[in-house]
Amino acid sequence: MNFRRTKITVNEISPEELEAITIDCHVIDDDVKEIVSFVKSRQGQLTGKLDGELYEISVMDILYIESVDNRVFMYTSKQSYETSGKIYELEELLKQKHFLRISKSSIVNLMKIKSIKPSLNARFIAVLSNGEEIMISRKYVADLKKTLKGGQ
Repeated sequence: MNFRRTKITVNEISPEELEAITIDCHVIDDDVKEIVSFVKSRQGQLTGKLDGELYEISVMDILYIESVDNRVFMYTSKQSYETSGKIYELEELLKQKHFLRISKSSIVNLMKIKSIKPSLNARFIAVLSNGEEIMISRKYVADLKKTLKGGQ
């Protein structure tokens, strides 16, 4: 077995400077492409409303998004924000950012799932990084399994 030796350097910069990631590699192979894809997937922000004010929410802070009574909410570990987007629009927008539909009314950030446990009627429950539990309906279990096994 041959392991790749990689040097990792992290430099803290001032808030005025633009953050940057540079990858120096011998060849752009699948491992490098996967790293680039992951970094790109964590970028971006969505606009949410809380108490009449608009906020920019980092995609990587969103635990899940849910449609309730024709309104759409984004949940972070600290707050919930209403957004003007439709659930199907957000699903498409966030597909490449490790979000997946888990019910008719919910999409989840796969990077925020701590564990998955079986529930009744072929359903599952996703336990999120903040301890919150959300239901995965049986219609979406196959997609979740496929995605977790590396298929998109």
